[in-house]
Amino acid sequence: MNAVANAIAPAAAPLDLSQPGIEPPLAATAIDKRYDGQTVLAGASLQLEPGAVLGLIGRNGAGKSTLIRVLLGLVEPDAGQARVWGQSSLMLDDARKARLGYVPQQPEALSWLKVGDMLDFVGRFYPRWDAGFVAATLDRWGLPRNKVLAKLSPGERQRVAIIRALAPRPDLLVLDEPAAALDPVARRELLREIAQRAGESGTSVLFSTHIVSDLERAASHVAFMHEGRVVLQTELDTLKERHLRLRVPASAAAQLDGRVPGEVARRALADGALSIVIVRDEGDAWPALATAPGVHADVLSLEDLFVEVAE
Repeated sequence: MNAVANAIAPAAAPLDLSQPGIEPPLAATAIDKRYDGQTVLAGASLQLEPGAVLGLIGRNGAGKSTLIRVLLGLVEPDAGQARVWGQSSLMLDDARKARLGYVPQQPEALSWLKVGDMLDFVGRFYPRWDAGFVAATLDRWGLPRNKVLAKLSPGERQRVAIIRALAPRPDLLVLDEPAAALDPVARRELLREIAQRAGESGTSVLFSTHIVSDLERAASHVAFMHEGRVVLQTELDTLKERHLRLRVPASAAAQLDGRVPGEVARRALADGALSIVIVRDEGDAWPALATAPGVHADVLSLEDLFVEVAE
């Protein structure tokens, strides 16, 4: 499946997502990927639940875009498996393609066409294409119908790609850094649209970002990515109740044997102490280290937690 093929997926009978046993919209298991001898993904695993808005956050170069492209079958992994509604991402049928919207980080598909011509052309291939939404959003965002896509600014091209992805009213929406080229007003409107689609229509959404405030506005779940791995995935609302940063004094740090249960990040401090971030499963108790003498525990803000995990 390439970008153009995805953009003009043929019309197909709706995929009935209400049937028992339907697989998660997206799932990746132990994905490895290397380019020119460099490891980009190292055992990355991720699962998007139906109706969830999952924000995939990580520093530039963490592997977010590559993982998304593997999930959608645009890149073949060296190891592991990616599935869309239970089907291999590399062998997606027309029914699944027709109910999937995708916005790449740098939209380039059909760039030789005028905005209006491209949207009219693509709309013919989708049975649920919302022409009213297209017209209203083009007007609201001030996008010219008669201008060639290649001559638009990066932000304008990204807005057009967002309209194209949303117009078919997809059951699964995947956006790779969708707000990167948008101004603050447009970014906030996009995030509002994502949250509304998920809340009203049950659309499942995966979007990558390195902007913490975007997660807080739109996401129901968050996944932290670092050095090619997903090191933490959880519900956003419960995250503060399930993580701690432990400052372990040098005397106790010297006695630690291996990883602490739930450990997702560790830093050595200048005085020999350790800073360890732990996350517990819902209902589980904190590890004994959290209440050990001399150990100080803090709950972090989402931004601070991101920094701890990404360092």
